[in-house]
Formats: sequence, structure tokens, C-alpha cells
Amino acid sequence: MSFISAGFFMAMALTACLYYLIPKKYQWELLLFVSFGFYATYGIRYMGYILFTIITSYCITRLMAAQKEKLMRRRWLIFGLVSNFGILVFLKYVNFTILNLTSLFSVFHQAFPLGKLSIVMPLGISFYTFQTMSYVIDVYQKKYEPETNIFRLALFTAYLPQLLQGPIGRYDRLAPQLFEPHDFNLKNIEYGAQRIAWGLAKKLILADRAYVFSKAVFADLNTYSGMYVIVALLTFSIYEYCDFSGGIDVVIGVSELFGIRLDENFRQPYFSKSIGEFWRRWHITLGTWMKDYIFYPFSISKKMLAFGKKAKKVFGKKTGKILPICAANLLIFFVVGVWHGAAWKYIIYGLYNGLIIAASNLLKPYYAKWAAVCHVNTESRGWKTFQIFRTFILVNIGWLFDACATATTAFYAMRAVFINFKIGILTDGSLYKLGLIKRDWTILIVATIILFISSVMKEKGMSLRDFVAERPLVVRWAVYLILIFATAPFGYVSSSTEFMYAQF
Repeated sequence: MSFISAGFFMAMALTACLYYLIPKKYQWELLLFVSFGFYATYGIRYMGYILFTIITSYCITRLMAAQKEKLMRRRWLIFGLVSNFGILVFLKYVNFTILNLTSLFSVFHQAFPLGKLSIVMPLGISFYTFQTMSYVIDVYQKKYEPETNIFRLALFTAYLPQLLQGPIGRYDRLAPQLFEPHDFNLKNIEYGAQRIAWGLAKKLILADRAYVFSKAVFADLNTYSGMYVIVALLTFSIYEYCDFSGGIDVVIGVSELFGIRLDENFRQPYFSKSIGEFWRRWHITLGTWMKDYIFYPFSISKKMLAFGKKAKKVFGKKTGKILPICAANLLIFFVVGVWHGAAWKYIIYGLYNGLIIAASNLLKPYYAKWAAVCHVNTESRGWKTFQIFRTFILVNIGWLFDACATATTAFYAMRAVFINFKIGILTDGSLYKLGLIKRDWTILIVATIILFISSVMKEKGMSLRDFVAERPLVVRWAVYLILIFATAPFGYVSSSTEFMYAQF
């Protein structure tokens, strides 16, 4: 059942009604039943994987809590991480590995003994694995006691709204909300409906429409180049943000219907002044997961501390201190790239971001000197605008690895920008030949401007939902109805309207 379908929203409305009608002590059990029922609609065959994660995580954390010796606790932790991440890695990357080994063997005119495997990819496995393993690691670190009720842990793992595309929750913040009783609150329903409508508008009016043009161009770079590629990249940038953040809006909105607050996953990322800041604003819960469970443990490990001491002797105190941080960032973004998919383009995409951040850290001490020499006021609005524009360009270069089918195609697209460059296509009607007519472009441009204005307001600390909620009843419901009913006539109907991150 798709997050976009009328059936899904009818099911959520019915669930919300039952949620507030039944005795409060059974509310979490209803959510558990609905969550597994929803997951089962995608196929019973997927259930074994998520049940394995739940059962192993439950048993391992209970066993760790019973152990007094740290060595035994660590062994159980390693077993849990290897078994669960091992399944994720195998399912996502075994065919990628076979493909590359087959190519390698062919260089020596040899046949690799294994062919492509037929694999069933469980829905949301990346999200629920990362979320549940954070719980296992936290229990190992004695951040909190393990859950003694396996069904409660099952709900934390499989909680419906966030099951397919995040955000990646933490047990100590999410679990208390899942299991505490919730009274009916009209504000929760109103805010939830607000957020759902906003997410659907992003998805159906902007994302699906923008993707039509970008997909057509990047699928035929031999025909389309120059300004076509630039426009396609800009529309893909709209698609990437509106599809993912729109999906998160729907997830958070549905959760709010039950009085449960999920972590925010986006904070106006295209207003970032550096790539590092961009990743602190984009897919926030993945970034914090990487920081807490990979960056910090890796950067303070014995080997990295020893590397830092040697680096200080060779390169000086300042550079030697930064190099271990650069190495940790490269590791994180390599993992981010691998997490996004089993293809070289994603690995290159991750390393591209990691290298930019590493270079920025290394060059940071020199920025102030260069700014002083060039008489640049780094606090001026003009300089900050330049930083935002520069970062947006760097981000979009990275998007090429996602937009194109292969890494080779992505590099070709970079070159194609400078081939047969004709700015006239913006006004001569050429853009209307790739799936979007004039009406579509008008809607896309106007909707993007509205999104930009709302983002500026959020960046300035204004809460749009609070602003609307404080208006008189007639005014605010007029706004809601306009938003809801505008999505139908202005939404773009495509062959597939599923959110892109549902595949993870």
C-alpha cells in the first residue's frame, strides 16, 4: 500500500479514530498491529527479515545486560552488528560484488563462477536496521536498560509512519512516546493534517512534475546538452528535495495524528553556506547517526589517536590535529555513499562530499588570511549569499551522480554542460518538448517560488504552522482546504508516485 494512495490515508484515519476510542493501555498495541499489517501488504515474504532484526536485537540486549564482563558484552554486540548489518550488506551489495568480479575476471579471459542472484529486497531494511542497531549500541554503552517486552521493541522497529523512509529514530526519544497514553487533541489532528497536505503538495505538485524533465534529459545526453543539462539539474534538485522532504512531511504528519513527535529530518538545506552545513541540514537523522556511531568512535580510537600524534610531528600541531577528523569524515561519507545504493556512482558521490569537507577543514585556517588580503567582509550579506550560491552549485554537481544511471554518465553530463550551449531554449519553446507543457512549467515555477518564500520564513525563525493555526477558524481552514484541493488539479499524474526513499 503506497503512502500516496487514498487507501493508506483512509486506513490512517480509521486507525486514528480507533486509537482514541479504545482504552489507552491498548493504544501501542493497535499501532503494532497496524504497522505489521501495513508491512504485510507488501508481501509476507519480507516479514522474516524484520522479525530476525527484532528477535536478535531483543535477545542480544538482554544477554548483554546479564553479563558483567565487558568482553562478553562486546562479543554479543559484535554478533548483533555483524548479523544484522551482514544481512543488509549481503542483500544490497552481493550482486554488485558479483558484477564487478565478473568484469575483473573477464579482463583475464576467465569466467566468474557465480551469476546474478535473485534476491528479495525487504522494504525499509536500511532504515529499520540503522534504527534498531542504534538501540543495541546504546544498551551496550549503558545509556539505558534494555526493553524487556519484545512486542514493544517490535513496535519501535516497525513503527508504521517511519518504517519505509525514516526519520531514523532513537529509542530514548521515540519509545516513551510510543508507549505512553495519548488523549485526543484536536491540535494534533489539525497539525498532522497540515503537515500531510504540505508533504503531498511538495510531492505531487513539485517533485513528480520536476522529475519528468530531468529524467528525459539525463536519459539522452547524446541529444540534450548545454542549457538543457543545467535546467535538468535544477529540476532534479527540486525533485530530490521535494520528494524526500515531502515524504518526511507525510510521515511526521501521520505520526502527529497519534500525538507522537518524530525527529525533523530537514532544515532548509539549500540555504547552507558549506557542504558540511548542508549535511547537518539534509537527512539530519542519518547524519547524526553517522556522527554518533561512526565518526566519534573512529576518531577517538587508539589507532586514530596514534595517527594524530604522528601527524602533529610531521605536519605541525594544527594540521596534525585536523587530519584524523578528515579521515573520519572520509570514512563517514564512504559509508553514506554505500548506504545510498550498490553502484560506483554512489560511492563516488559519498567520497566527493567527504573530500570537499576534508579539504575545507584543512584550508579553514587559511580562509581568514585570504579574506583579509582580499579585503572580504566575511560577515556581510553579500559574502554569505555567495557562500550559499557556491554550496548550491557544489551540491548540484553531486546530484549528477544520483540523476544519472552510472558514474560515467555523470562525468559525461558535467562535460555536456559546456557543449552546444544555447540560452535561447529558455524562451523559444524547446523546453516544452520533453514532457512538460507550458502550464506545467508555470505551475512548477510558481510553486517553487512559494516553497522558497516559505523556506525563507522558516530560516528567519517564523513558524508557518503556528502562524496559520493562530488565525481565526474560518481563515485557517480556508488555507487548509486550498492546500488540499490545490494538490488535485495542480498535481502531476505520473506512472509511479511512490516516494523515492521507500526503496531503501
